[in-house]
Amino acid sequence: MEKRTLGKSGLEVSALGLGCMGLSIGYGPATDKADAIRLIRAAFEQGVTFFDTAEVYGPFTNEELLGEAIEPFRNQVVIATKFGFKLENGVTTGVDSRPATIRAVAEASLKRLRTDVIDLFYQHRVDPNVPIEEVAGAVKELIQEGKVKHFGLSEAGVKTIRRAHAVLPVTALQSEYSLWWREPEEEILPTLEELGIGFVPFSPLGKGFLTGKIDETTTFDKSDFRNTVPRFSEENRKANQALVDLLGRMANGRNASGMPATAAQIALAWLLAQKPWIIPIPGTTKLHRLEENIGSAAITLNPDDLNKITEALSTIDVQGGRYSEQNQRLIDR
Repeated sequence: MEKRTLGKSGLEVSALGLGCMGLSIGYGPATDKADAIRLIRAAFEQGVTFFDTAEVYGPFTNEELLGEAIEPFRNQVVIATKFGFKLENGVTTGVDSRPATIRAVAEASLKRLRTDVIDLFYQHRVDPNVPIEEVAGAVKELIQEGKVKHFGLSEAGVKTIRRAHAVLPVTALQSEYSLWWREPEEEILPTLEELGIGFVPFSPLGKGFLTGKIDETTTFDKSDFRNTVPRFSEENRKANQALVDLLGRMANGRNASGMPATAAQIALAWLLAQKPWIIPIPGTTKLHRLEENIGSAAITLNPDDLNKITEALSTIDVQGGRYSEQNQRLIDR
């Protein structure tokens, strides 16, 4: 797989990363540990060198899983993890980016990941009670001590990005971006380009919807967080089918790594075509989906393809909010 560099940081990773959250939490019961390890190692064998986790995924179990899975080839991959949520008895109760907490999270994450350095340490959500300058300063100290290599932000707004970057260069911003959530194009992408910051889109397949395998009749496990997402109401799934139909039309007649292209692959190829410093991190629990996602890196959408998608998107009005009201309050503006 081709490599990409996150902005001007010099941090080189595979063009597609692997989001590991869903192996432990979010989309139903956790994946069997042995199966999850096999999937992570299969990703590496197929060229993925960028793995994303966080202390709150599980909580804690996802970092432990990733640490065990990549231990044999740790020096050949980039690990991204995150701090910034308050955990009480294993439950997220708010945000906490106090410098002492950042340090404590880093030390604990290093142990769980079985490593002596975190390649990319994101603030998971902006903490309105702690100035971002203090957050950047705390990470800067960890970098000086050799415990962290790069600083990142997640779901941060333009003002926060600029303030943080003035204290410590921000290597990457991780936020949602896909064909059904294009808000970052308005202010975020121009700011990142100006400052030389890489962009790591999570949920690049719209939390699974852009694969074409979900429709208004789909039911989710009771522990699946999509049950609380307005965009996944039965009515909105039916309305948003037009977007999936568009991707299906674009995939028709194309090939990816010798196989017929899929809607998911077109969605990922579209993201890769936006900027050379964009590295999507699709997640999956299934080996065949992993292979499908990786195959998207072999698809090149030319300017005419991209124009057709843009024109078609202008006629589609995606329905429903991307977060529950509670989670929406955590988004920095």
